[in-house]
Amino acid sequence: MPVSRLRDIPGIGVDSIGDAADALASSEMLRLENLDTNIRPPREALEATRTAIDDDDANSYLPFLGIDRVRKAATRRLSRETGIDYDWRSQCIVSAGGLSGILNALLAIIEPGDEVVITDPAYAGLLNRIRLAGGVPKLVPLVVVDGGWRLDVDELARVAGARTRVVLTMSPSMPSGIVHIAEEWAAIADLVRRTGAWLLHDAAMERILYTDAAPFHPARLDGLADRTITVGSVSKEYRMIGWRVGWIVGPRGVMNDIGLVSLTNVVCQVGIGMPGAAAALDAEDDGVAAATAEWRSRRDLILRELDDLPVIRPDGGWSLLIDTVALGMPPAEASRRAFDHGGIAATPMTGWGDEACAGRYLRFVFANEPVDRLRGIRERLRRAWKV
Repeated sequence: MPVSRLRDIPGIGVDSIGDAADALASSEMLRLENLDTNIRPPREALEATRTAIDDDDANSYLPFLGIDRVRKAATRRLSRETGIDYDWRSQCIVSAGGLSGILNALLAIIEPGDEVVITDPAYAGLLNRIRLAGGVPKLVPLVVVDGGWRLDVDELARVAGARTRVVLTMSPSMPSGIVHIAEEWAAIADLVRRTGAWLLHDAAMERILYTDAAPFHPARLDGLADRTITVGSVSKEYRMIGWRVGWIVGPRGVMNDIGLVSLTNVVCQVGIGMPGAAAALDAEDDGVAAATAEWRSRRDLILRELDDLPVIRPDGGWSLLIDTVALGMPPAEASRRAFDHGGIAATPMTGWGDEACAGRYLRFVFANEPVDRLRGIRERLRRAWKV
C-alpha cells in the first residue's frame, strides 16, 4: 500500500513505452512516445556548456537561487513579453528544469485539499505534481471544434469554488497542442479575479506556434500581473532537455516562499547547465523560429497522411492526439498494436485526465522524427489497426 500522497498518482506511461522501444533497439521503430527532439540546441549554448565543464565556479552549489546571468536573462525576456518590469534579484529563481519549478511553486502556494484548475487532457506530470503537493486537480475539458481544440469556458466557470487556489495554464499545452484564444484567456482571467486564485503559467512552449497569432502571456491581462507566477525552461524552445534549467518569475510577495521551497527541495540547479542556458537566452538567433518551422512540417505531414482518421490538429507544441476509441480501440490496445505490428512507439493518455476525455487518446510526438522517416505512417497504422 503506497503512502497517501502517492495513492492517486499513476505512472505517466511514457517510461514503459520508451523502455520497450529501447529494449527492441530497432532502427525501424518510429519513436513517437517521448517528448524529445533531434533538433540541436543553439550553438552558443553548446559552446558555453563545453567551457563550463572546465570552470570550477560551475562545479558548485552556489549561488543557491541560480547564477545572476540566467536570472537577468529570464527576467529580461519576460519583461519584454509582458511589459512588466521584473527585478531579477527579488522576482526570479532558477529551478532544476521547468517541472521542478512547477512543483516548488505549488508547494509554496497551496494547502492540502486546495483545488487547482487545469485542462483535460493535461500532461500527467503536471497532474501528479498537483497531487504530490496535496492539491486536487479540477479538470476542465477541451472540446474539438473544426478539427482543433477549444477550452470549454462554460465548464471553466462552473469548476470554480471556495477551495480554488490555483489555475494552472499552458499554451501551447501538452499533449493537446491547444493555443488559447482571446475569449479563453478572458474567461481564465475572470476566474482568477473572481476567486483570488494564483495563475501558475507553464511557459515551456509559448513560442512553438503553428498559427498566425503572436505569443501571448497572461500576465498582460488586466489585474493579473500580481497574481501570475511564470515557470519557463530551456528544454523545449531551446531544445536543451538534458540541461535541466528553468526559472520561476513572479510577484515579490510570493518569491521568498518559493525560494524557501527551492532550497529545501532540489537545493540548487545543474551548475554546468546554467552557463549554456544563459547563452541560449542571450543568443542573437536562438533557432526557435527555424526549429518551429521544421516541427510544423512534421505535424503537417502527419495531418495529411492521417486525414481519414480522428486526429485532432495541434496549433502548437510537439505532439498531437488521435481518438482511438472512435476507431473501436482503447488507447492501450492501439498503442500495443502500433508497437507490435506498425513499428510505432506511442503513449496512451491513460492518467492524463479523466477517462472519458483524455482516456480516449493516443499521443504522437512529432518533434524527434524527421519528415523522411514519418512518411508512410498511414500505411504503418493500416497494417497495425486494420483501418
